[in-house]
Formats: sequence, structure tokens, C-alpha cells
Amino acid sequence: MIKHPLNRVATATAVVSLVLAAAACGKAGSSSSSSSSPAASGAGGSAAAANATGSIGLLLPENTTTRYEQFDKPYFEAEVKALAPNVEVKYANAGGSPQTQAQQATTMINSGVKVLVVDAQDSAQIKSSVEAAKAKGIKVVAYDRLAQGPVDAYVSFDNVKVGHLQGTGLLAVLGSKATPSAKIVEIDGDSADPNAADFKSGFQNAVKGHVDIAYDASGLWKPDVAAQKATAAINQLGASNISGFYSANDGMAAGIATSMKNAGLSKLPLTGQDAQLDAVQRIVAGTQSFTIYKAYKPEADAAAQLAVSLLTGAPITSIVNSTKTNGSGNTVSSDLLTPVLVNVSNIKQTVVADGLYTVAQICTPDFAAACKTAGLS
Repeated sequence: MIKHPLNRVATATAVVSLVLAAAACGKAGSSSSSSSSPAASGAGGSAAAANATGSIGLLLPENTTTRYEQFDKPYFEAEVKALAPNVEVKYANAGGSPQTQAQQATTMINSGVKVLVVDAQDSAQIKSSVEAAKAKGIKVVAYDRLAQGPVDAYVSFDNVKVGHLQGTGLLAVLGSKATPSAKIVEIDGDSADPNAADFKSGFQNAVKGHVDIAYDASGLWKPDVAAQKATAAINQLGASNISGFYSANDGMAAGIATSMKNAGLSKLPLTGQDAQLDAVQRIVAGTQSFTIYKAYKPEADAAAQLAVSLLTGAPITSIVNSTKTNGSGNTVSSDLLTPVLVNVSNIKQTVVADGLYTVAQICTPDFAAACKTAGLS
């Protein structure tokens, strides 16, 4: 099956080179059902997939982060349609509630899906749903976050590497100000998400001995909570004593950026992750230093390929490239993709070149002057 080498290798390699050069100078739930219309099987398809029937369930965790509804869901559905035009995709979003996601999983299982693709809102709480699916002979793919239980396959990015990129990127932005006494405010993700621990581990290993993590708290992946934590850190440490802010993702960075602005700290380094549109705009404006771009299409495509292969009984060895052990001790065949750091110097070569956003979407009137300065036109 084709693995989108341009996005996953060539682009990443070129962008990493650019980043190194620059360094030198994880609401209410919703659900839907989408039947794939009969169409010619796409690249990477097979006769078995083209003739396959049945349904695949897709469970995504929340809709506060823009990526899930805007990118992951439509990309996944499109790839399933290309590979297996007669297979139905049933969809539900947990709206940030593990209990809702468990109910949605039960509905999917009872409806007779053959494969369940789940991005767990809570990796531990979803275990019973994974076990219930397996008891009915349903294959389970963990998407983006590694669920507990007897999962058949997992696709995500190398999340320790994500954190490491965040750490080395922060040190690069700090430059000569990266000293063991430089106080950094660290706002992590939700501990119920195993990715959050990987991001934290990678980040802290990268910055250990170089800066002082003077304040460390969880923002629960929520902008308002992250803003509250950032404000508490500013009050505790004193605005003039802070050298930079670590945000595990862009959603929280939005809240942190507001707290920084209120304290007159908007020009201090601020990290992120997910390449959200508002984050890219903050990068252009100079109020966020960088984001970590985890291209949604290769991840969603790989999940669809795994799901269709498991549905048809085809081997997945050509898709997976590693193994991971989940929180319940199960060894899971995994496809781990490569993340890329995006700063103001390589927006065109990454999120624009990949078609994630157009220059016009980024450079709205509020950001027109900053875009011109950044060479975005």
C-alpha cells in the first residue's frame, strides 16, 4: 500500500534541514454515518478491498481541537472510500467525554462494525470497550493515542520525538538566554492521554541541564485551563523572572498567549503542536515561536489502510514499522510517523506546500502586514 512518501519523507527531510539552519542563527458528542459510494479502488487498493463490504467505526475524542472534524475525519473517510468503495464508515465524536466515547463504542459494537478505529479520550477507560470489541471478533486500531487493551494496530507520530523537537526548538529560540537559571513555565497535556507523557518526556530530556523548569502543571488540553495555569505561574514566579513558556499543543498555547499578553510577555518564546491555523497566524505575528506539524493526511491514510487490511484479512506488515507497548502491557504493531518543526521561516514549505492552508487563509487582514514581513504572499 502506498505510504505517501512525499509528505512523510521528502518534505520532512527538507524541512528538518531548514529548521536546523534556523536553529543555528492530544462539548457534546456527535455522530454520523457515511457510506462510500461505488468508485474505482484508489492507489494501494486490492481486489479484496475493492469487493469488501461491511462497516468500519471511527471514534474521535473531542472537537475543541480543530483537526479532528476538519482534517482527520474527512481524510480517513476519503481513503477508505478509495480503497474499499463498498465499505461504510460510521463516525462519532466523544466531545471530550470518556463516558460518551464508551457509549459510542458500545453502539458501534452492537451495530456490527468489523473494525473499530479509536482515538481514545482516556486511554485507560477505553480498555473495557476494546476488550468488548475483541470479544465480538472486531479488530481494533488505536489512532493517534495508544489505547489500553488488546489493540491490533496503532498509528501515530513518534511522540517522544515530538517533545524532543519542542525542547530543542525552545532552546534554539532562547539562544544565549538558555542557561541553567532561565525559568521556563511548562504546561503539559492531560495525563489520561498517554501521548502527553511522551511529549513531556521528550521535552524534558531535551532541555535538562539547559534551563530551569520552574513551574510544571497540566492544562488538560484545554485553552482556558492552560491560561489559568500560565497566569498562576506568572503570579508565582514574577513576570520579569520568566524566560519562556512550553505549551504541549496549540490549543493550550492560545490560552497561554492571552495570559502572556496580559502580563506584557508576548515576545517571550512559546511552543506548540498540531499546526492549527490560529497557531500559524501567531507564529507569523511573533506571539508563538513554532509549532510541531504532524501531517494529518498520512496519519489518517495509514489508519484507513490498516482498517481496510484488517477488515479483509490482509497482512499489515507493509504498513507498520515498529511496535509499542501500551499501558496494559500489550505489544502493538505500530506505524510511527515523523513530526516536523514549523516556524516563520518554513510555513510555505510545510503547511502551505502540503495544502493544509492557503496563504490567503493565513494572511487575513489582521495578519497582512506580518505576512508581508514574513514573505508570505
